[in-house]
Amino acid sequence: MRSSDHLLTADSIDQYAATLHRGVDHLAAHLAGLQRPFSGVTPADSAAKVGPVDLDGPTLDAGAALAELTEVYLDDAVWFHDPRYAAHLNCPVVVPALLAEVFVSGVNSSLDTWDQSAGGTLIERKLIDWTCRRVGFGAESDGIFTSGGTQSNLQALLLARGQACLQEDDPTAPLSATLARLRIFATAESHFSVQKAASVIGLGAEAVVLVPTDHLHRMDAFALAEALADARTRALIPMAVVATAGTTDLGAIDPLDRIADVCRAHDTWFHVDAAFGGGLLASTRRRHLLAGIEHADSVTIDFHKTWFQPVSSSAVLVREAETMRHVTWHADYLNPKAAQLPNQVDKSMQTTRRFDALKLWMTLRMTGADAIGDMFDTTIDLARELFWVLTDEEWAADFEVAMQPTLSTLVFRFRPVEVDPSEASALNGRIRRELFAGGEGIVAGTTFHGETWLKLTLLNPTATVGGLCDLLDLVRTTGHRLLDSTGVVQ
Repeated sequence: MRSSDHLLTADSIDQYAATLHRGVDHLAAHLAGLQRPFSGVTPADSAAKVGPVDLDGPTLDAGAALAELTEVYLDDAVWFHDPRYAAHLNCPVVVPALLAEVFVSGVNSSLDTWDQSAGGTLIERKLIDWTCRRVGFGAESDGIFTSGGTQSNLQALLLARGQACLQEDDPTAPLSATLARLRIFATAESHFSVQKAASVIGLGAEAVVLVPTDHLHRMDAFALAEALADARTRALIPMAVVATAGTTDLGAIDPLDRIADVCRAHDTWFHVDAAFGGGLLASTRRRHLLAGIEHADSVTIDFHKTWFQPVSSSAVLVREAETMRHVTWHADYLNPKAAQLPNQVDKSMQTTRRFDALKLWMTLRMTGADAIGDMFDTTIDLARELFWVLTDEEWAADFEVAMQPTLSTLVFRFRPVEVDPSEASALNGRIRRELFAGGEGIVAGTTFHGETWLKLTLLNPTATVGGLCDLLDLVRTTGHRLLDSTGVVQ
């Protein structure tokens, strides 16, 4: 076979179709045979499989390559599709989006300029407009697809920095002097990407001011107002406030309406990180939980979380399209200033960019937004039902729950009465490691009030209360086994 025969061309269509069909059949057969979400493989065992592969050796036909792929990857992959996977914010994916992936990769459009994507440009723009309407933004809004919430938050804060510098009273002041005065206001519950973005855009993580939270772990709007006023009195510049609509651990949603009022009063950019909670935009039952998001200056949405899309699929949205100019740079060979074309690179921090928007497009066209919202609502229902399960007398003897869930996460820990609070952190850390090593069920770990707790992150609408109770029972039996084997927590 000539090397060029591996390219997708008019002459290789039959081979292309046969190879893809073979790959789909192979994946389907593997999925059908799965018994648990993870094999329990160790890094050393996995390295023993991957390491010996000779990438300069003889090439393989499709069958041999797929067999090798099974050994080095599929057999030890972590399967988010299994209802017993309940760790991170990873979701099973909808089939229409997988169908779109064939076209995203097969056509290989780059969404930076019109002459590389044509209709793809307009599909992405229509989806951005559609999502902006869902948020409550007007016709002057805009946005761009990104690789994920971290990039979306980074771009939003870069835009906020540009706006803050424009408003600086002394236009002759050196940029370095202005940057040193900029401050970002968030909470300790905010995503770590806020500090990372502050560092990347030249402010340093120390520029992030942590605002106190209330008893529900939501930003305290009164404390925010005081913090903004204090910054002004010290000649600092409040650059942005980052509110979270769905914190990673507790799923808390900051009081967006009240925060919007404070930001308006202090003339400060209002960003909402809705990477987790953004799926509520499609909910027919819980959309009200995002009340106030329409007043934001920018919003982060992760479609590859609560919209059940494959990684990567995220977006940053802005209420005023003209604020996107802070990331615009013209190159004569790509997007000259004189060009009158809808070039998406003018709004993106990336140049070459996948047509990830097509996945959401196919999903909406084949399932509709209501179906997506219903799936997210189902996972929230599961979290709430499990909360009541764990507070029932039978389970409460062995478990503590941090708080009633708002979204689809549940923070809890195994702590029967005989376990001293000082030993609970070590015990729950061991339980999580034991479960992961066994592979039968996967839960997350987190820190709550300085101690180690466990967490269920529920993003699989096919899960059942009964099946998840089996997972909790696995936590319980593992905990008791560890206690019985040692007598004390190691």
